[in-house]
Amino acid sequence: MRPIISTIVMAFNETGSLEKTVREIDTTLAETAKPYEIVIINDGSSDNTGTIADRLAKGSNRVRVIHHETNRGLGGTYRTGFAHAVGDLVTFFPADGQFPAKIIKEFLPLMDGADMVLGYLPKRNGSRLSKCLSGAERILFKILFGPMPKFQGVFMFKRSLLNAFELMSSGRGWVVVMEFIMRAKIHKYKIISVPTGFRSRTHGKSKINNLSAICSNLHQAIMLRWCFKRGRPVIKSKNNERNVGL
Repeated sequence: MRPIISTIVMAFNETGSLEKTVREIDTTLAETAKPYEIVIINDGSSDNTGTIADRLAKGSNRVRVIHHETNRGLGGTYRTGFAHAVGDLVTFFPADGQFPAKIIKEFLPLMDGADMVLGYLPKRNGSRLSKCLSGAERILFKILFGPMPKFQGVFMFKRSLLNAFELMSSGRGWVVVMEFIMRAKIHKYKIISVPTGFRSRTHGKSKINNLSAICSNLHQAIMLRWCFKRGRPVIKSKNNERNVGL
């Protein structure tokens, strides 16, 4: 039976948390009584993440794994998820377990009246430096592209949106997601933002909340704005799966 929900689990060196996260998501999806799939994307991990992912897939016909031979970053992982999800509804979860799987059940009824549901964190603990860097990042994105829907973390969308417009971003960071949201807004799809829960890490450390990652994201955002000003195409046909590089 074709899945209704595709949940993409993004994993890079998450040996300590991957299995627990996938099992929590699996239990939550089973409670929805809808056909589903869990797609683990192993983003070139150098630890045992790939081995654990393969074992989980071997133990369940609802779990499958895609391995990146080398690390492609968040951007590459999102693009792989966009390309390989087959469910009518798609969502992404990091393998670190910081976002409770119950968010899926919170988003599902909202999707009846929306094309995309965005989660955001009403309050998040963190160092002063990380908050300042994230704040500067959001401000610059607003300057470049105007007001954006509130978003931070997990989102769910109708897969049909991926056939509606061309995504240009090809960098390692999360700019491809912001572009996706921005294009959905421009094309007047219905987007709603809701607060979600968030938990502290129990294993490992963040791989995205650092100066290098943020600088890369900002560079990609500036390049995306440049492409917009140059009038690069924004509409694509259903059969055109080409990504335009920056």
